[in-house]
Amino acid sequence: MRVNGIRAGFIARVALTALILVLVGGMTGACARDTTPSGPPEPAPEPTVKPKPEESEATTEVTVYLVRGETLGVAVREVRETVAIARAALEALLAGPTDLDGEAGLGTVIPEGTRLNDVSVTDGVATVDLSPEFESGGGSLSMQLRVAQVVFTLTRFPTIESVAFMIDGQPVEAIGGEGIVVSPPVTRAAFADNTLPAILVETPAPWQEVSSPLRLTGMSNTFEATLNYEVVDPAGVVVAEGFGTATAGTGTWGTFDVTVPFEIAREGVGALIVFEQSAKDGSRINLVEIPLNMTE
Repeated sequence: MRVNGIRAGFIARVALTALILVLVGGMTGACARDTTPSGPPEPAPEPTVKPKPEESEATTEVTVYLVRGETLGVAVREVRETVAIARAALEALLAGPTDLDGEAGLGTVIPEGTRLNDVSVTDGVATVDLSPEFESGGGSLSMQLRVAQVVFTLTRFPTIESVAFMIDGQPVEAIGGEGIVVSPPVTRAAFADNTLPAILVETPAPWQEVSSPLRLTGMSNTFEATLNYEVVDPAGVVVAEGFGTATAGTGTWGTFDVTVPFEIAREGVGALIVFEQSAKDGSRINLVEIPLNMTE
């Protein structure tokens, strides 16, 4: 019984010690939690911001129609690539001629300060909304030319066949005091007889960089639909000459597309000369000279 009593007492003491350790540990844990300093929660980490992709620097060329004397001529502008290419072309037109355009004999009759409010294209019709300055000043020929500048610039795009006009958001049937009719929407044909030269070269444009073979395109109304050309190199030497035939002529407008091979001895500024040979005396008439940057 003694042995059993010692064993029983030992077991009792071990149980008591274990109970004390559990109670002390629990109190220590509680104290540790109570003494932990409180404060605002730490801020959430900033979200990762991806840098915006850089805007495309790619460019493309558009053709704008300026004025050479009392008829139309063309120039090329480099604009940023955009889905709103019609707007880009019109804004380039309204910006006016450059010094190089002037050297090539080109100008504009669109009044300075004319603004483009809007342009939209639906079913082949471009609707252009311009500021009132577009109608200011000028006589009948000036009004015809400025309207033609807009119409030809827009109908250069294959998706546009005709142009309707608005002034400050209001549809108009005529432009200016001279009453240039623009309703229904007008096409190129409305201006062919009074604003076009007998030979309108649409490519190449003045100062464009060209190499062989040169592609010559445009519109003409010449005797027997024939037009002549010369390519002059930077040294002033004629390096190619010949003639082409348009799709129509002798009182009817046609189009031409001629490929001209040539060779040059050095690069530099040369020229393309296009003209009609008079049926009466063989002289050069309806001549246009286009300066070109020629490369090999």
